[in-house]
Amino acid sequence: MTDMTNPAQDTAPVSLSPGRVALRRALRHGGFWIGGTIILLIILMAVFAPLITPYDPSVQGLAQRYVPPFWAEGGSWQHPLGTDNLGRDYMSRLLYGARISLGIGILTVLISGTIGTAMGITAGYWGGWPDMIINFFITVRLTLPVVLVALVVVALIGSSLWLLILVIGLLLWDRFAIVVRSATQQLAQREYITSARAIGSSTPRILFREILPNITGPLVVVASIEIAHAILLEAALSFLGLGVQPPDVSWGLMVAEAKAQLLFRPWMIAIPGAALVLLVFAINLVGDALRDVTTPEGKA
Repeated sequence: MTDMTNPAQDTAPVSLSPGRVALRRALRHGGFWIGGTIILLIILMAVFAPLITPYDPSVQGLAQRYVPPFWAEGGSWQHPLGTDNLGRDYMSRLLYGARISLGIGILTVLISGTIGTAMGITAGYWGGWPDMIINFFITVRLTLPVVLVALVVVALIGSSLWLLILVIGLLLWDRFAIVVRSATQQLAQREYITSARAIGSSTPRILFREILPNITGPLVVVASIEIAHAILLEAALSFLGLGVQPPDVSWGLMVAEAKAQLLFRPWMIAIPGAALVLLVFAINLVGDALRDVTTPEGKA
């Protein structure tokens, strides 16, 4: 019997969702692999810090102050990255500090992303006076220097980890709002949104089922940028003495505590400083890769 199957049907391409297509493009992007690998390693070292190092990051040993790292003269593998001015193991402080630095970056972006996304969708979808009011708030926020405002708030109220997260989160929402507003305005004019209104779909359904899933790409890109921004902002505030406070430890606090040793023991600043640079670099690599695979120019 003759096979009447149409060859064109056998070779027809399988339709993939936009998310799966973007993921496949990201997995072929070199920057995504490099940045993602670095971030994953830092996260794993932070999570498994108690298994990697036997020392408590806050335990002092004044008899072992300023032990240099293993590659310097007088260094020892007992403390691979040396000890600080109170004899605390530097490797332990670096690993445990990654937890707080990453946690601050992620939690602040959750706060700022929620605020900015809600404001951006409201302004972009309804327009009119809600758009005018939200644009006013965006303009006011853009006129305020983030570091100066954070310094004033923390100096007046007091410094604590959760206050720091809240303050930074309330200061970094503007980029989310601007990007989401622009994306929502474009989507609101699409035919499928008009059709959804015509068939009687409720506004929450349109916002959460039609618009929000289609702005995920820009949101992820902005989130990656703001995580790096929040980590650097925390480091700057900690360096000025208004960020993370002992006994907690972050990379910014390690740099602040070692600034007096800059000329005598530069490795004390170089180690946490290099960790900060590496983490921010990796986050930016991932953000650039996500931008490349989610923008129309990167989909060619």
